[in-house]
Amino acid sequence: MLNNKIILVTDATHFLGKPGITALVRDGATVFAQDARFTDKQARDAFEELIPGVTALAEQVPSEVIDVVLSKAGQLDVLVNNDAFPAIKAAIDEAELSDFTDTLNALLVRGFDYAKHASKHMKGRGCGKILFVSSAVPKHGLPNYSMYVAARGGANALAISLAKELGRHGIQVNALAPNFIESPTYFPKELLENEEAYKKITKPIPLGRLGKPEEAGEYLAFLASDRSDYITGQVLYFAGGWA
Repeated sequence: MLNNKIILVTDATHFLGKPGITALVRDGATVFAQDARFTDKQARDAFEELIPGVTALAEQVPSEVIDVVLSKAGQLDVLVNNDAFPAIKAAIDEAELSDFTDTLNALLVRGFDYAKHASKHMKGRGCGKILFVSSAVPKHGLPNYSMYVAARGGANALAISLAKELGRHGIQVNALAPNFIESPTYFPKELLENEEAYKKITKPIPLGRLGKPEEAGEYLAFLASDRSDYITGQVLYFAGGWA
């Protein structure tokens, strides 16, 4: 299903990184992974041992990461912007602009930069896919989390706009927008083990439970595959009916 596909996944140790890469490798893709921790060789080795078949990269600057993938594999078929950053809770009149800037840089600007460099290569080939792993939360909004919601909403809008811009070049762009996924990035283990807290978290979810990381990984693998070639410009919610 993904044989001969060259895929880059960013921020690989967070959010949908591990389950997504596991599914991609299983389906035959050649996967390169970027993460801030990978400047350390031990961290790279540990990740490659955790998911056999993945190649962890030390480079951090988007243009350099893309260049390394192209030098090693000769092409890039799919870019997965798996951006993650803490959802900082703050009322608007108490929010720090530096926190907002950091959130935007991590969840919107960085993905834009990766898409910029990846799209140049993909346009030359006449094909490619760009996926933004964002969030379903902008659909409803969330009081006191305006910085996070705005950044995720920007990524969703970016995917829609780029899809219209790049479609004529054979490039599909979508946003995979999960919410309520069992990920330590947003739901620490101690929180999920608290029965009262878990009931409160899952109460607004029609399916009555959190999504499993493996389920989200399967969805990501589908979007990276040829089976999704006619899907573009979509914010694809993955939130148990909440969105």
